[in-house]
Amino acid sequence: MFDDIERRFRALAPAVESCTLRIERRREERLEVERDTPGPRRAGESFGGMVTVRHRGGLGYAATSDLSETGLAAAIGRAVDLAALSAQRMVPGFPEPAPLTAEAAYFGPEQRPWAEIRLGDRMAMLMDASRRLRIDERIADWGASFWSIDKEQLFLDAAGGRIAQRFHYLMPFLWASASAQGETQRRSFGDAGMRVGGAEVLDQLDFAAAPDRIARDAIDLLEAPNCPEGRMDLVLSPDQMVLQIHESIGHPLELDRILGDERNYAGTSFVTPDMFGTYRYGSELLNITFDPTVAQEVASYAYDDEGSEATREYLIRDGILMRPLGGATSQARAGLGGVANERACSWNRPPIDRMSNINLEPGEGTLADLVGRVERGVYMESNRSWSIDDSRNKFQFGCEYAREIKDGRLGRVLRNPNYRGISAEFWRSLKGVGGRETWEVAGTPYCGKGEPNQAIKVGHATPPCLFGAVDVFGGH
Repeated sequence: MFDDIERRFRALAPAVESCTLRIERRREERLEVERDTPGPRRAGESFGGMVTVRHRGGLGYAATSDLSETGLAAAIGRAVDLAALSAQRMVPGFPEPAPLTAEAAYFGPEQRPWAEIRLGDRMAMLMDASRRLRIDERIADWGASFWSIDKEQLFLDAAGGRIAQRFHYLMPFLWASASAQGETQRRSFGDAGMRVGGAEVLDQLDFAAAPDRIARDAIDLLEAPNCPEGRMDLVLSPDQMVLQIHESIGHPLELDRILGDERNYAGTSFVTPDMFGTYRYGSELLNITFDPTVAQEVASYAYDDEGSEATREYLIRDGILMRPLGGATSQARAGLGGVANERACSWNRPPIDRMSNINLEPGEGTLADLVGRVERGVYMESNRSWSIDDSRNKFQFGCEYAREIKDGRLGRVLRNPNYRGISAEFWRSLKGVGGRETWEVAGTPYCGKGEPNQAIKVGHATPPCLFGAVDVFGGH
């Protein structure tokens, strides 16, 4: 089917400086069991393409789900007309079109294809997990779910370029809420657990062992004291570091946001173009990479949605801000280097600067080593709430689960843990980064940006980290 569409596109391509077609087919399925009761299977398919034309300084694009000869011709005509209308009216620094010379293919790993697991077997796994979550009558709400996505993409240039990519994503999720005497505590598993792969993802995340652990944690939290208040050392688990990196590094470094393109919707950034190359974003232990080469992460790919080749690059090195998250268009506008991160959430949206795989590179030592360096502090896991200002600077995060740290040892469980800070000050307080053996791959499908909104998949890999003198407090 894609081959037929490709032939039609090449036959219809207009005489312009650049004309591309990005085709995407997406199939997804959601399965859920709540309180030991199966929910309805939800499945869907989306299939279409977007034509982009650049000509004489103008840009036009048009999306269509009709990829017949008639439908493609109509979309190409609309894109040509819009390019003519926008000529000489584009933002300063808008680049000339770059020819796509690549002919490439990239297929994400899937060792045990999810489609080969029978529906009955998938549901049986969820039913088993659900039953194991209710370990105590105080577990008031509980459930388990699987979300799987299969995506095929083909990016074509009228000049002969061709990039085919395919991915399968799986996200298992569990939750358990415990209630007693007016108090409710919730523990979850998998909220940042989306990966590229098939059934092997369940083994990678140790899904089979998770129900007993999170249910026990929920009960322990009911009986735990509130998190103490004060300035103290803070150790964050990888699943909380994911959100910390996402909100206070990823979003501030998006170059279109720095240029002001997001100000009406999601704010701007405290980062300015003159900071790159000199600004101390964090301590010397902070090394952040844009890395689409980690195959299991959800934003791994060979080329972005404008056909730029994706390579591993340092965004922050030894604490110094090196480069922004800006694709070819923003790079030309800002006069700065960037990365291949122009991405769209679907065939009917244009690519914009997005986070992809934004990873914190490992240091040395185990979680126990980090904890062993703390005289008085708190260890926190699993994000529960977040708030950050519109320049991505001041923040406040709450977690599901915490442990007291006293004299280098993990102590009693604490409930309602929270911490707050200012992005650069917080990262400059980084004084411990776990080693390669503690480095965990995570991913979320929920990153929102742009008007109209685009929710997209973003990957983060990180070890646990130790921060000094953080403002920690409890809640209710």
